[in-house]
Amino acid sequence: MPRSLLPVLLVIAVWSVPHPLAAQDSLVVPFTLSIPGIMRGPEVVGRQPEDVRWSADSRWIYFSWLPPGSPWDAPLEPYRVRAVAGAVPEVLSDAALDSLGPSAAGGDRSPDGHRRVVSFRGDLFLIPIGRGAAVRLTSTVADESSPTFSRDGRTVYFTREGNAFAIDLGSGAERQLTDFRAGPAPKDSMPAGQRGYLAQQQRGLFQAVRDRVRRDSVAKAEREARRNRRLRPLYLEKKETVAALHVSPDERAAIVMTRIPTSADRPTEVPEYVTTDGYVGESESRPKVGDARGRRRVLVVDLVADSLRQVPVTADSIPPASVVFAEWDPTGTSALLVAVDSSYRERRVISVAAAGLPIVLDVHRDSAWVGGPCLYCAGWIEGGARAWFVSEESGYAHLFTVDRRGGDRRQLTSGRWEVLAAALSPDRRTFYLHTSETSPYERHFVTLAVRGGDRVRLTSTPGGHRVSVSPDGRWLADVSSRANRPPELFLEEARPGGSRSQLTVSPTAAWLAFPWIEPTIVEIPASDGVPVPARRYRPQDLGARPNGAAVIFVHGAGYLHNVHRYWSDYFREYMFHHWLASQGYVVLDLDYRGSAGYGRDWRTAVHRHMGGRDLQDQVDAARYLRQEYGIPPERIGIYGGSYGGFITLMALFTEPEWFGAGAALRSVTDWAHYNHGYTARILSTPQDDSVAYRRSSPIYFAEGLQDPLLIAHGMEDRNVHFQDVVRLAQRLIELGKTDWELASYPVEDHGFVRPSSWTDEYRRIFSLFERALRP
Repeated sequence: MPRSLLPVLLVIAVWSVPHPLAAQDSLVVPFTLSIPGIMRGPEVVGRQPEDVRWSADSRWIYFSWLPPGSPWDAPLEPYRVRAVAGAVPEVLSDAALDSLGPSAAGGDRSPDGHRRVVSFRGDLFLIPIGRGAAVRLTSTVADESSPTFSRDGRTVYFTREGNAFAIDLGSGAERQLTDFRAGPAPKDSMPAGQRGYLAQQQRGLFQAVRDRVRRDSVAKAEREARRNRRLRPLYLEKKETVAALHVSPDERAAIVMTRIPTSADRPTEVPEYVTTDGYVGESESRPKVGDARGRRRVLVVDLVADSLRQVPVTADSIPPASVVFAEWDPTGTSALLVAVDSSYRERRVISVAAAGLPIVLDVHRDSAWVGGPCLYCAGWIEGGARAWFVSEESGYAHLFTVDRRGGDRRQLTSGRWEVLAAALSPDRRTFYLHTSETSPYERHFVTLAVRGGDRVRLTSTPGGHRVSVSPDGRWLADVSSRANRPPELFLEEARPGGSRSQLTVSPTAAWLAFPWIEPTIVEIPASDGVPVPARRYRPQDLGARPNGAAVIFVHGAGYLHNVHRYWSDYFREYMFHHWLASQGYVVLDLDYRGSAGYGRDWRTAVHRHMGGRDLQDQVDAARYLRQEYGIPPERIGIYGGSYGGFITLMALFTEPEWFGAGAALRSVTDWAHYNHGYTARILSTPQDDSVAYRRSSPIYFAEGLQDPLLIAHGMEDRNVHFQDVVRLAQRLIELGKTDWELASYPVEDHGFVRPSSWTDEYRRIFSLFERALRP
């Protein structure tokens, strides 16, 4: 079939949904499958509904969105839609958002369940659950945040400019609860040395000086007495700042998270060449892995005695890499924290009492690094009698509970699947879970009683679901998708098999008219006997003839899930794979080792060697293409961005016999130059494990390049710096390599945004494959 005729032959009837925004005209001109058309991106596939939330009375759903055909660079706008089947979304003006926005903001619910307190645009509002108007509590130029109710519901606590405050809901009176000040605390002491001698001499010689010292001492004592009747200043360390502050419901204590920066690190400066004033600009980016890092502290403030104490949250005084506050128990007796130590090999769930040492409720250690979905998911149940958390202890992320002393440990879910997200219902009797229990390729919403028992799945349509439950518990706002349909907002009854109505349509009618396929999921036999999931696109799926070549796509991020039956974040690549298949290529898209969605062993298979087992899965995919389709390795291309670009470089440098060409986009070329939080988990630090860094970094294997290579990179990349590929280019030059090119994009960051840049990049990729792979 001539390729030029293919778009004309792909006209089909419009995908029809019972919704006013849906494309209903069966004569709509279909989307033209071309690289420029694909790279229009959001202009054709639309913007999915985001930040979905319910009004307090369960009558409206609020979200951020754009209608079909909006410009690619248009910012998301606030919308709302009635919780009624067939309702039409309406955009909110700034004036409407000012009056309606607080009612849709998330916040703490009062102990009696009748009200909610929220922070909206920096001010606090009291929202009735049900009908009634919002009540503004503050109106200041400062930002008020993190509002919570007291145990009796009569007071609201909040933070402002790094300190805790309280508002009495009856009188409206406001009180300041903490007075943090920059440290160190001032000290009164006699001078030492020569100056001390002179001061002592003055006191010994002159009565007037002795009288002045006595008067100063009396005045100081009076000042201290007055201060003690108010608030006592709490001094932090030098340059230490309050990052978060959480007051207990009984107002006796507060948990404080602080940051202490270091002046020893060296951030990377990212040049900006295309600027408004014509001069080269510069912006500061992150330090490199293993460089000096700041510290974190967790403090407990005794609000009665105005005193501070530091909380040991990891073993043997190891500083934490991260600490997350979960919540205070309803009585205000203990706070729940989740802490990961700086080695990334231990995660602790900790109960911190207002007075006394912390109690470790759970410790999870991993010889590689702790991780997985819901790493920081935790909270209290049964009125604070028990705590819940998610752990990979069994090899998959599952739900556990323990009593408040760390005993009576119970596992509520189990199996070769994962709890992907977890939260509690407003009455705190039910878990709201998103899981992969049905299949690793689907995401569904289920409920589970806090004491365990049978799980109830409330979403039934195939694909992926992200659900928000209405405050009255009757409805689901479900952002769901299929592999060939972007996420849309649906209204669904909160019961198995409940009625379901689509409320948004995001793509253009032309895009919907194109016959987008749901890629077949195949399992590729790996060399270690493990089946590796992959999405497959074949020429015959697009009505084309095979051309004898194939392409393997490598997703980015490493720990990311891309082989599933719902919409991919790589939607441009999804469409590009249709284009490649329409031109005769077989395309595979793998969830290689290290990807998310398949448990702990899959996640940690890259420990101390990125470019090892994960790369071998790509080689096994090339072997599969040869066995199943008779495609020789020299006709197999490989490409990907970020981590996918890194794998592409490792493939061409260390396994050239299995590939004929590659395109490495925004690639890490040397892990010693990447950030600390990601890299140190997997490889430790360069100074501590130079072997892991050397065998994982493509720049050390560049002499192995034999096949055509395209390197593409944004020059303003603040994640994987442009320096990465500049250093690799110099290495290739010194090695005398010839069949490679570097395409630089002067105004692009790590994730490209301009359609012209996307189009140029993917034209180059396709040109490379046409030139190097076609027989």
